[in-house]
This record gives sequence, C-alpha cells and structure tokens, in this order.
Amino acid sequence: MAGVMESVNQRTQLVGQNRLELLLFRLEGPQIYGINVFKVKEVLQCPKLTNLPQASSVVRGVAHIREGTIPILDLSMATGNQPIQDIENRFVIITEYNIRVQGFLVSGVERIINMNWEDIQPPPKGTGHEHYLTAVTKYEDELVEIIDVEKILAEVSPSDDSLSDDIITEEVSAAAKNIEIMIADDSKIARKQISRTLEKVGYVVRQFNDGKEAHDHLEELVSQGIKPSQKYPILISDIEMPEMDGYTLTAEIRANPQLQDMYVVLHTSLSGVFNKAMVSKVGADDFLAKFQPDELGKLVIDRITSLGLTAPQEQTEE
Repeated sequence: MAGVMESVNQRTQLVGQNRLELLLFRLEGPQIYGINVFKVKEVLQCPKLTNLPQASSVVRGVAHIREGTIPILDLSMATGNQPIQDIENRFVIITEYNIRVQGFLVSGVERIINMNWEDIQPPPKGTGHEHYLTAVTKYEDELVEIIDVEKILAEVSPSDDSLSDDIITEEVSAAAKNIEIMIADDSKIARKQISRTLEKVGYVVRQFNDGKEAHDHLEELVSQGIKPSQKYPILISDIEMPEMDGYTLTAEIRANPQLQDMYVVLHTSLSGVFNKAMVSKVGADDFLAKFQPDELGKLVIDRITSLGLTAPQEQTEE
C-alpha cells in the first residue's frame, strides 16, 4: 500500500503544473510517436496472437495476458500505413482507454519523457497524418506525433452513443431548450460524441478545442461583464489537451474569484487509478470516464435540474 501511495503522490505532483509524461515509440519508419504514460498499463514483447474471426484487419489478433483476453491493434495499419512486419520481435503497449483494455502493436519503444503541455501543439494543417493526429511536439529536435487514439478506437470498434429512451422525457427536453453546455476536448471524435449525446437531450453545445481556448473564452466573458457560471451551468473538459490540460484549466478556474463557481466535470479516457486523487487536488466537481452516453446524459440533466433552470440566466458582474 505504501508503494501505491508513493506512486500516486509522484504522479499527482504533475497535476496543476500543466505537465505530462509521454512514452515514445516507433511504427514502421523513422517517425516518433507518443502516448500519455497514464494510459499505459504495461509494455511487453508481442505475445502469441490468436486470430479473431470477422475482426477488423487492424486487429492482428487477441492475446491472453494475465488471465484476460486483449485485442491487439496494429497502430501502423490503423493510421493508414503498412502493417508491422516480424511481429514476434515487436512490442505491444497495453493501454486502458474508455474503460476498455487493448494492446497496440508497435515496432519499437524508445523512452519516457517529461513534457510541458504548453509545448504540445495542435497538429499543423495539411500534414499527411493530420486525420489521425491529436497533437504534436518536439523532443531533441525531432517531431513527435501524438495519435488520436479515440478516433482509431471509434473506427475499429464504434461505441454506441445513443441515449436510453427513459432518460429524455418531455419535461427534460423542455428544460434543456436554449441552455448552453460548454465542452473542451482536443479530439474531434470525442467532441462529436459528446455533442451528439447532449444535443439529443436538447442542449446547445459550445465546443472548444483545448483548455487554453476554453479559458480564454471564460476570461473574455468576464471582461464583457458576463458571469460565466450563469451562461454555462456546466463545463465538461477532457484532461489531455495541448497548450493547457484539463487539470490546469480546472486549477486556473478555481484560482480566479470570477470563475471559481464554475461547475467543472472532467470527462476523459484516462481511467486509471490516479484520477480520483488528481480530481480532488484540482477541485473538479465530478469525474466521468469516456464514453458512457447514459451516464453523461444523466450527469448533465441532474446538474441542470438541481439548479431549476429552464433557460440561460446571464448575469453581469457588479
């Protein structure tokens, strides 16, 4: 137990400091890629794979690891490139995304580096892999590409983003009309999933591509004399975002007297054991692992219902 708590304490030192750790790896070619260490459960040499009938060609098979059966996805094929060869001598990164465990087949694993989110930038427009990139950075003068894993998983194994019939009642739909919900997420597929879910209820969704963009918008509202927490009864933020992550966004909101009453929910594919400690440290109001449309719908509906809102109640600062 002491070892676990020490590990939690070490990881939570990064919280609110806008920092992350990246595991660097390569596919078929010289390009370096990165994945957040928080999403990595372990790295191992590719085990024996068993074919999975009728599976996507991206799924090279399943592996039996620690009494569990895990699908192994070829990350090179998933991003539109050639399949990884000689897989017996390659590596698998076991990850946990969206409450699911899967392995990513890669050619080689390099090292773990500590980065500042301010050095992580949105992908440049016009790049060859733009469709599958969520961010880019540089390390020792080499470009590091961070893949939009959520998009890959949505293509290989689409999740159901429909809401249960008993969640959307006439009363709920009437109350949702014209109420704006603010979301911040750097993944296009994640923004679409969240927006579709909330728009089905009847809410108006205002999207932002990262924490800095969301924070700048909140400060702009304050400069206009608008109270952000009245315009947006809830802010749903991803954790991993370039320039400013969700932890830092929440910490900045809590540190600003004009923003600190914002209701912040961290909604993330990071579903590891450290999240509860991190959420508590930065002062978020709630945490929800992606992607659970019913849970997301219920959370927002309960929040709006608790406020008794039927329409936006914009207020100016005195």
